[in-house]
Amino acid sequence: MTDDKRTGLLPHNCILEDRKKLSISGVNDVGSFDEQTIVAVTDCGDLTIRGEKLHITKLSLEVGELCIEGKISALQYTDVTVKSGSFLSRVFR
Repeated sequence: MTDDKRTGLLPHNCILEDRKKLSISGVNDVGSFDEQTIVAVTDCGDLTIRGEKLHITKLSLEVGELCIEGKISALQYTDVTVKSGSFLSRVFR
């Protein structure tokens, strides 16, 4: 087992070729997918891929690889947030 696997952190890279092929490393899971939207869970946040006729050609969670083909129109990250208590506890610090 590599050091990255033990700590849970995988190197994260995205390679987009001609807006038709997307290769992503550092993927922990796929949250949801359909022909218009795929949500990949990474240590850098959730990555939402939008497009048309999207399909997953390769998924290997052991090494953290995800390959997608289709017409890719957008890549968007949702940051991972750590909750720091209730609203009132943050107001009255």
